[in-house]
Amino acid sequence: MAEEVRGPDTAALDEVVTFTSELIRIDTTNRGGGDCRERPAAEYVAERLAAAGVEPTLLERTPGRTNVVARIPGTDPSAEALLVHGHLDVVPADPAEWTTHPFSGEVRDGTVWGRGAVDMKNMDAMVLAVVRSWARQGVRPRRDIVLAYTADEEASAEDGSGFLADRHAALFEGCTEGISESGAFSFHPQPGTTLYPIAAGERGTAWLKLTAHGRAGHGSKVNTANAVTRLADAVARIGSHPWPVRLTATVRAALTELAALYAIDVDTHAPDLDVDLLLDKLGPAAALVEPTVRNSTNPTILDAGYKVNVIPGQAVAYIDGRTLPGTEEEFAATMDRLTGPDVEWEFHHREVALEAPVDSPTFAKLRAAVERFDPAGHVVPFTMSGGTDAKQFSRLGITGYGFSPLRLPPGLDYAALFHGVDERVPVDALHFGVQVLDHYLKSA
Repeated sequence: MAEEVRGPDTAALDEVVTFTSELIRIDTTNRGGGDCRERPAAEYVAERLAAAGVEPTLLERTPGRTNVVARIPGTDPSAEALLVHGHLDVVPADPAEWTTHPFSGEVRDGTVWGRGAVDMKNMDAMVLAVVRSWARQGVRPRRDIVLAYTADEEASAEDGSGFLADRHAALFEGCTEGISESGAFSFHPQPGTTLYPIAAGERGTAWLKLTAHGRAGHGSKVNTANAVTRLADAVARIGSHPWPVRLTATVRAALTELAALYAIDVDTHAPDLDVDLLLDKLGPAAALVEPTVRNSTNPTILDAGYKVNVIPGQAVAYIDGRTLPGTEEEFAATMDRLTGPDVEWEFHHREVALEAPVDSPTFAKLRAAVERFDPAGHVVPFTMSGGTDAKQFSRLGITGYGFSPLRLPPGLDYAALFHGVDERVPVDALHFGVQVLDHYLKSA
């Protein structure tokens, strides 16, 4: 008879709640432009790793912007290493908008409240709880596990994963795959159906700066070279552009699995596939796929002028662009056309699109770990509409999956909690995540 594999100890279930709450209380708001200090949270994590016999290394590119890296040796020295990473910074939160203070870490009604509860101090806490449970039980994983708690993910990642990948690659020696945020959360598109999307891709980041030049002058005069008008025309074209459907392998796999689940007879490889019609048939489940069947460009910032009766000679706008793998040239050519001759554009920030295989042994193990603890759930692959630190770690040849498991109750809108008001995570969801992560990381 096969030996029963032990799960995490009961202390881990208590610790994950405590760690999530206490990490939330450490305000690591990242306002951009370097305005953040992750060091207190990094020291909190490092102290608890060290107490479990895991030696942490603290690294900074900029004082106060601290990263933590540690390696847990596996039992098989010939096995490829696995990276498990999570960021310590969070986006801003206005206490006036929240029902509980965003940095209280309050545990109330079986729920942990606060900024970072899902993005992503919960995952940071789950990994920490698993590692400490292993230390108490004398457990070692099969392959080396490299832990990375990063700074600056909510901005440019220059002080975080970018810095680690560029300057400290040796710490990730042997890592070929990684897991991190935004996957394996439960999604309830209809009563009685529970989906667990595991991310196997990310759209690329293409943040743009547009600059229009014109003839400065008095606001009462005719001006056919108005920089504001030129910019506004370009922004309107970009914001309303109907991007064509471009199906990646991961998105196609998602559509195939969802169609089968809903008994929709469709060939997702057919050249005449009507993707929008298929999305309509999928109903609420289409939300997992709809943002990633196309590139996108959303205007976000306008900056022009200084006085109402003065026509400025320059106007600037910023666009949040996202690109699917393999569409970068098409995206650039489209921007050339949409901006026109009077508006210049450049990349304000740019990162690659990612795609990971969904037919790999790793994805199969991720699927099995979730289904072990929720046999009625359906795991499906998906592509993230945004991005994570996996982009920077991909420079080291590390293939990334989004896997921060949570079993959430119907009615709790997980997607709305990201960067949203009243961010929170149920205690039961944290317990589920610890169990799934513990099982996967032992079997990986």
